[in-house]
Amino acid sequence: MSGYRFIGKNLRRPDGPDKVRGQYHYLADSLPEGTLHGVILFSTQAHARLVSIDTRRALALPGVTVLTYEDAPAERYNSGEWFPGQNDHPDETVLTGHARHVGDRIALVLAQDRRTALEARNRINVVYEPLPPITDIMSAGDMAGLLHEDGIPAFPGRIEYGDVDAAFANADMVERDTIVTPRIHHAALETHCILAIPRAEQVLEIRSPCQIGFGVQHAVSMVVPLPLSKIRVIKVPMGGSFGGKQEAVFEPLCAWAAYRLGRPVFINTTREETMLATRTRAATLGVVETALDAEGTILGRRFSLTVDAGAYLTGTKKVMMAMGKKTSRLYAIPALRYEARAVRTSTTPAGACRGYGSPQIHAITEVHTDLLCHRRGFDPAAFRLKNLVHPFNDDPSGNANLGNARIRDCLERGLRAFGWEERKKASGAGRFRRGAGFACATHGNGYYKTIYHDIAGMSLRLMEDGSAVLRSGIYEMGHAANTAMACIVAEVTGIAPERITVLEGDTLFGSYDIGCQASRGIYVVGECARLCAESAMKKLCREAERLWQVPVRHEDGVLHAGDKTVEFGDALREITLKNRVTIEAFVEHRPEHNPASYGVHFVDLTVDTLSGLVHIDKYLAVHDVGQAVGRNLVEGQIYGGVQMGIGMALTEELVFDQKGQPSARNFDKYHLINAPDMPDVEVLLIEEGEEGGPFGAKSIGEIATVPVAPAIVNAVNRALSTSLTRMPLTPERIVAALNR
Repeated sequence: MSGYRFIGKNLRRPDGPDKVRGQYHYLADSLPEGTLHGVILFSTQAHARLVSIDTRRALALPGVTVLTYEDAPAERYNSGEWFPGQNDHPDETVLTGHARHVGDRIALVLAQDRRTALEARNRINVVYEPLPPITDIMSAGDMAGLLHEDGIPAFPGRIEYGDVDAAFANADMVERDTIVTPRIHHAALETHCILAIPRAEQVLEIRSPCQIGFGVQHAVSMVVPLPLSKIRVIKVPMGGSFGGKQEAVFEPLCAWAAYRLGRPVFINTTREETMLATRTRAATLGVVETALDAEGTILGRRFSLTVDAGAYLTGTKKVMMAMGKKTSRLYAIPALRYEARAVRTSTTPAGACRGYGSPQIHAITEVHTDLLCHRRGFDPAAFRLKNLVHPFNDDPSGNANLGNARIRDCLERGLRAFGWEERKKASGAGRFRRGAGFACATHGNGYYKTIYHDIAGMSLRLMEDGSAVLRSGIYEMGHAANTAMACIVAEVTGIAPERITVLEGDTLFGSYDIGCQASRGIYVVGECARLCAESAMKKLCREAERLWQVPVRHEDGVLHAGDKTVEFGDALREITLKNRVTIEAFVEHRPEHNPASYGVHFVDLTVDTLSGLVHIDKYLAVHDVGQAVGRNLVEGQIYGGVQMGIGMALTEELVFDQKGQPSARNFDKYHLINAPDMPDVEVLLIEEGEEGGPFGAKSIGEIATVPVAPAIVNAVNRALSTSLTRMPLTPERIVAALNR
């Protein structure tokens, strides 16, 4: 699309120069005077009860306070619950005497400085009574009563529509695969940190690089006896999240300690602590069956998934159900049964991670789809074109209409741009084998037509010098959301983006917003910004007409009033003085659509059959984005998504042994894809517009990583004539498969 002044162009990030120079201030850079530094005593045992905890030597150090599980409130909560009344199962406390994984929170040590706090922590003596750890997800339900007193073996979920039994009974063929996806660390550059400050009039202020400020407020209210109106959460600059800071991991503990002691408390974590004690992408074991007619049309699908929640339920059941909701929004499936269960194990808790279940479920379906095509002799591209959804299809499961779903455009244009017909044949019979693969994916744009509400509120004030301030509940995670909002407001008002300040979430002074989740940032929050800007400009023109008594219109930052042209600043000052009114608009936006975003990724790679190493030679990412707001920002999201997806496919996995001990505690043993390993990523955008999004835009941040892993697995399987279904495809697994 064309004709825009700012939309669709490359955008300059205002925070970029300071971040490049190392001058950007994060939470740890500005602590108030008198802040206590808190370090958490984490369990070294995967499953154990504490017999005793001796803090005497720690307390001998000057100014040291130790709060243990014996001091902590007994109230249980669910850190993945972001709104009162969601009724997610509560099984977590701020501190515990029953350690359920390595990294569980036993005590909090506080001192005037971090060094003293660390020394004090080292002086604490803990005696454990070891209990059997639960590491096998298939037997976790049988041992549930050992891990949690509630004794709940699993948290089930089910989605079904159509006549599934008839579809399979009448099928000409049925294909079945079992596929395993790994537990993954988010690997954000900034580790988890939190600051809580008691203020006057019993206000407790929490400064957090979080994704859902009102969710943190709710979580804190579960353990601190204050009303929501007295709990202020301020979103501070964040050094990355990818979903890891969506849940309230340390905020309740820090807030409770500050409230109890009447002192500011700051908790920071190391990489090891973040890996062991925060959240992961849930590992899954998925069985998928597809019923087909003789021509390769899908008649029905059945899923049976087991999802590893780790030691606490957190938001894993939500993630599990989100997986199921994606199964009917990519292929036209007349009958579907999705049965899943989340189980708890003696491992690091799972939760939200970029894609919120989409990477797991699409890895399961797309690897299975390629394997069934291979076994039945179907061309994988033709098979998908036969079965993919069409624009504006309804979701047969009852979720929102798919909107302007351009998955077919993504596939067809991608096949041509990638040269699929030339690349699809595997080559090489010696040590080095080449193969190509691709995978399709979908993701959502908010919560409309789900059980969760979706509301965004914003106000825009036009300043007397012609600049503007957007007061929003947005949560900038390093992905340039603030830049995108400024661009959207600029497109409406004509004010240059660099003259627009975008404020982030503040539960006391900002408008309500459900947070940076569900890929709603552009489609929902961005549309709220557009509507807010339009409302402000209407008010400006209306007040100008009242003042000058002539028709007024605005264009590119100026007002045209009859025969004269007036700069915004001049007009605003005169309107304020003479009409005695400021130009500020408030909009609360509730979306009426939740379309699907789509993508297809193509990869050409080489496998070294001797070492098992995989080298990606060519990569193409095709995405249906409706309309790019900032082209370079969209491409940046895709590059980052590809990097994370390659890790899921080839290298990244948090492994625990039979005793529940992790094999990786730092990046020396947890292998990320680094710059030298990254391929050149070619990006092709499909921009056909989407109703309800700002200027037709929809999400890209989460879906960018979804098709990556299955595309790579499919390419490896084509190169080697294997049927690998357990990710990541480490060199050991590849060599073992070849030897078999």
